[in-house]
Amino acid sequence: MTSTLFDLTGQVAIITGSSRGIGKAIAERMAEAGARVVISSRKAGPCDEVAAEINARHGAGTAIAVPANISSKAELQALYDATMAAFGQVTTVVCNAASNPYYGPMSGISDDQFSKILANNVIANHWLIQMAAPQMMERKSGSIIIVSSIGGLRGSPVIGAYNVSKAADFQLARNLAVEFGPHGVRVNCIAPGLVRTDFARALWENPETLKRATSGSPLRRIGEPDEIAGAAVYLASKASAFMTGQALVIDGGATIG
Repeated sequence: MTSTLFDLTGQVAIITGSSRGIGKAIAERMAEAGARVVISSRKAGPCDEVAAEINARHGAGTAIAVPANISSKAELQALYDATMAAFGQVTTVVCNAASNPYYGPMSGISDDQFSKILANNVIANHWLIQMAAPQMMERKSGSIIIVSSIGGLRGSPVIGAYNVSKAADFQLARNLAVEFGPHGVRVNCIAPGLVRTDFARALWENPETLKRATSGSPLRRIGEPDEIAGAAVYLASKASAFMTGQALVIDGGATIG
């Protein structure tokens, strides 16, 4: 029963920001569950490396690499078009890539920095979803997964603008769930806490910063990318067929500590 519930055989997943960190872990676990996966981030080299690793492990053709910068609508369209050309459909979209060019109080953020955060973390997700959703709705089946953050549930003196964007992702998922639900397409968020990725390095590399960040968490530790990946497999699978418009919080208990 378990293998059937979480089996992704026949699925095709686009995963942005999947050359490293949480996105890479999601791609690896989805491939392990039977999906064909599209590895995408800004640079071709790292994408090719991850795709080659997955193909070596799970068979040629399991993964393809299509580099794309999420700030470019044209590059996202090329990502979607290349996926359709290679696999003929998209059953799952994982909007994982994000940016945070500013670390400090919102009183000091520039207009360009704030605009970039909102554009890359919210609008780019909307673009890719707009591209993929029509063929999902035509088939009456599909799963859209937005990797948000527990930052969207709380304030911060240093990553406030990023948190604003992640709160917007929660609402994007809720609203699209209402719009797409009658057509059989589900939209959900994953809200990780602090995870050991290059993206979050400023929050965990310094031992004192890490200690402060984890002291209020019941598990008293940082998360690992692979500890987020299972949630994405769940949200793409039959196991979550009755779930939409929701956020799965995976934070070691930080938000309740």
